Amino acid sequence: MKITAEMSVLDIMNICPPSQYLLMEYGLHCIGCAMAGDESLEAGLLAHGFTEKEIAALVEELNNLQNDNAELL
Repeated sequence: MKITAEMSVLDIMNICPPSQYLLMEYGLHCIGCAMAGDESLEAGLLAHGFTEKEIAALVEELNNLQNDNAELL
């Protein structure tokens, strides 16, 4: 399943558990956030001041991470 900016952070972490570490590298500590299951990754990132370009780059990195770890997931 391809990760998109419209998915919730919780859904992304369920699809690709290693994504939590990448999100933390970007300064997002969504694991304990109540909004992780309610708002989209894009909405959360926009609220934290990210640009559309930065969001697209993160989504690309998340998909690369998922592809790199596909055999483990």
